[in-house]
Amino acid sequence: MLPLPWSTERVLIFNPPPGFRAPTGFRAALFPVQDFRPFFLDLVKSGYPAASEASGDGYDLALVLCGRHRGQNELWVADALRRVKPGSRVVIAGGKTEGAASLRKRLGGLMEIEGHASKHHGVVFWLTRSDDLAAASALEAANPAMLVEGRFRTAPGMFSHDRVDAGSRLLAGNLPADIKGAVADFGAGWGYLSVRVAERAAGLSALDLYEAGFTASEAAKANLAVLAPDVPARVFWHDLLSEKVERRYDLVVMNPPFHQGRAAEPSIGERMIQTASAALKPGGRLLLVANRPLPYEAVLQAKFARHGEICRDERFKILWAIR
Repeated sequence: MLPLPWSTERVLIFNPPPGFRAPTGFRAALFPVQDFRPFFLDLVKSGYPAASEASGDGYDLALVLCGRHRGQNELWVADALRRVKPGSRVVIAGGKTEGAASLRKRLGGLMEIEGHASKHHGVVFWLTRSDDLAAASALEAANPAMLVEGRFRTAPGMFSHDRVDAGSRLLAGNLPADIKGAVADFGAGWGYLSVRVAERAAGLSALDLYEAGFTASEAAKANLAVLAPDVPARVFWHDLLSEKVERRYDLVVMNPPFHQGRAAEPSIGERMIQTASAALKPGGRLLLVANRPLPYEAVLQAKFARHGEICRDERFKILWAIR
């Protein structure tokens, strides 16, 4: 439906999935932007010059592949509009479950939609950037950075970006009083649990945060710098399922994800527990929160000397284990 870009042109792509390949005959230079570390690593392995965030301007075309978060999709479109040349196209595509149809309607109220199509539960539409960037400004204004509980800085697209997750809050309320030594937060998000650990522990020698979302890891870094400035903290943009953890810890805390897209994947948490076991010193402790039905006790039994449950509520349970 649209002509392929020339081989001399530059194309910016937001959120390409794992296994992404350019279509046959596509010879323009591709610049993928991928915030999620496992997908970023897949792109790098495939030879693409992937980046964790967009940079530069003057692109000849931008493609936005929608994700699950409405606000993040809108911010990607705003970023794409600012980075392409005036007169260049921005193409937006996604499944109906990602809200692509509602995004098309939303953008249609801000600027002219040049064309669209739908097939196999997918939606694609495209528009042309004018000199007027009012639409980009409106999308940005509708999705500002947030301040959760008056002190944690977050942004759309992060897990639980508008409130403290109930599971993390339950774990934070059951942290032991004797935290000391080197501590790691696996799947740290925007840093809530790490800040609570820092407030609880007087004698931390290290506090390391591991997070697969780049934007969330940057928010965690900023939150720790403001809310726990005296703690020796480091933040790693890291895939705990494929990249090795070099340091050894006295304590690992975590609220592991158990979804990949919309499908439940308990194996993600199980593999993170295995990674935590390998990263703990002998006698080191693991504390984690999980949805009550998730069967993590079996992997705790296999990978730790002892394990048990601290408490549970109507939705979550707090588990402990000693290596």
